[in-house]
Amino acid sequence: MLGYCTLILLCQLAGECITYTTKIPVPGPVIGMVILLGILMRRNRMPVNLEKVAGILHRYLPLLFVPAGVGIIANVNLLKRFWVPIAGAIFLGTIVTIAVTGIVMRSFHRSKIPLETEGRQ
Repeated sequence: MLGYCTLILLCQLAGECITYTTKIPVPGPVIGMVILLGILMRRNRMPVNLEKVAGILHRYLPLLFVPAGVGIIANVNLLKRFWVPIAGAIFLGTIVTIAVTGIVMRSFHRSKIPLETEGRQ
């Protein structure tokens, strides 16, 4: 399992390096996830131990929101001053996310690509 934890961290590091060198406005961990997805698609399977490591990381994901919450409380004056554009961005972002998710799910349904959730417990 240590090897798969290292793989996840190396993909994140590669994403951070790509973001830093190319100056693209995409977070490094997002690029790292795309790299990991490419690796998994090439292997055409999800190793059981990688799934276990990802599950452990996912279990503690809410802890990553603590620094963001502290930052929000520390900058409450900015929130009071710019609440309208912030609320608009949240609302618009939610609508766009729902629409894109619907379009992607419809395309999966039409192309009959089997989702990997079937048969797993």
